[in-house]
Amino acid sequence: MRKKGKGLAAHHGKKAPKSSAETGAIIKSRVGRISVALVYPNTYSVGMSSLGFQTLYRLFNEMESVVCERVFVPEKGGPPRSVETKTPLAAFDIVAFSLSFENDYPFVLTLLGSGGIPIPSAKRDASHPLIMAGGVACFLNPEPLAEIFDLFLLGEAEANLESLMNLFDPKAQREDFLRKAGATVKGAYVPHFYSPLYNADNTLAAFEPKEGMPPKVMRAAASSIESFATESCLHTEGTTFSDTHLVEVSRGCPHACRFCCTGYIYRPVRFRPFEMLCRQMERGADLAGHVGLLGAAVSDHPDLDRLCAFALERGIRLSFSSFRADALTDARIQAIASGNVKTATLAPDAGSSRMRSIIRKGIEENDILNAAQRLIAAGLIHLKLYFMVGLPFEQDPDVDAIADLTRKIKGGFLEQSRQKGRIGRIHVSINSFVPKPWTPFQWAAMESGLSLKAKIRLLKKALAALPNVSVTADMPNRAYLQALFARGDRRVGQILLAGLANRGNWPRTLKESPVDPDFFVLRQRDDGELFPWDFIEQGVPKTALKKEWEKAAKIAAGPNG
Repeated sequence: MRKKGKGLAAHHGKKAPKSSAETGAIIKSRVGRISVALVYPNTYSVGMSSLGFQTLYRLFNEMESVVCERVFVPEKGGPPRSVETKTPLAAFDIVAFSLSFENDYPFVLTLLGSGGIPIPSAKRDASHPLIMAGGVACFLNPEPLAEIFDLFLLGEAEANLESLMNLFDPKAQREDFLRKAGATVKGAYVPHFYSPLYNADNTLAAFEPKEGMPPKVMRAAASSIESFATESCLHTEGTTFSDTHLVEVSRGCPHACRFCCTGYIYRPVRFRPFEMLCRQMERGADLAGHVGLLGAAVSDHPDLDRLCAFALERGIRLSFSSFRADALTDARIQAIASGNVKTATLAPDAGSSRMRSIIRKGIEENDILNAAQRLIAAGLIHLKLYFMVGLPFEQDPDVDAIADLTRKIKGGFLEQSRQKGRIGRIHVSINSFVPKPWTPFQWAAMESGLSLKAKIRLLKKALAALPNVSVTADMPNRAYLQALFARGDRRVGQILLAGLANRGNWPRTLKESPVDPDFFVLRQRDDGELFPWDFIEQGVPKTALKKEWEKAAKIAAGPNG
């Protein structure tokens, strides 16, 4: 048995012994401790690439009273068992899911069912584990999963996980624990204690708490991130970041693009101090050889140029989760190039200036073109471009502008590539826009699959003749499911259960559903409509989001709209 903390070598700055597959796994005795199965509803390689999942693993195991083991979707089938001790899912005191993506929801039901755990929650009793969930998908809108889980923990785990675990006693009455957690732990949401009421038109009429429950569930947030580090605590071969030590630089985003929830639900924007990040970078370089700086606002960190200079001085190879095209300084470009990175990623998101203004992207075409040329001139070979189709108020010329902007980027790309004597590739990724809760576009309808497919075909055809340019696109039917699970209310849980019964045959499930899925996906919301997620207190007034929605509509209707 390892003593507490030995498996957290990456966190504590000591080099752990390497196995052929993994460094940093924790094995603690379960005797006298609360046993937690931390579940990622995808495969091992995907789950272990998630810094949020690794952070939860560390937070649970730092508690002396808890032993936490990891569970993933079995790659070869069969019932799910923990990585550390091969323990079945149903043998744990708590089964805790980390949910970042709505399209993983069907895997949640599959894992519970194959793990011998009854669903929905009404079929479970005290002999079964407590089933809980956290993650960004939950504190956007947990309602589609409300009848599956006993409890949701909404917000940042550093701010409420320990408080919840201090209340839990596997031998105590489950109902008493849930009632006390829902009433006293910030961000603890127990669906059983809330009742949705519906209007005749199927919209939500009210969301009523039972006695003792708060009418609004306050999302938990760490008041400061300066007192704790968030970085890789395990290094695993065969994953996306197998040779990279991930370091979270910031939380939140100051730009508040109208399509993106990050700028709204992670307020206020917080940055870690320069000295702390330097220590993490040195530790990461020792453990993995490569350091990846993560955060929605990495390029907004006030000391980022100093961090890049620090990395160059010490020979630390850096990569970045994202960069705004208007934030590429010489120091940052040099750091990217020296990190042996071959591909640079830019996210214009929209092709036209009009559309970028509507979504409040805040970058101009010249910013994008200059950024592409400077990156290639610095020695990077390939470019990856991200765009969306189906954005609110989008018109045909806005879609054509995606191809036009790609051609312009290609022109500068070729010019710089010829000077370097090598020509790389431009990869264009086209994604269907999904309106998300807690954004100004939460009132918008999603565009139909037929329309999205037509736009994707148009762009593929327009760019097919460009040498060294490849185009991929997501599947609109998957985007439709994402929108359904993101925007639905408690009744969408019936669709999830039907999908499980139909073994993942979603065309059949949607066709036979007693609940109209188009009602949640393809319908523009009324101005005063009560949303399924309005019971969460994110610290962002709904009126402020509505004003941003109206501003977008005004821009779209303007002289250039």
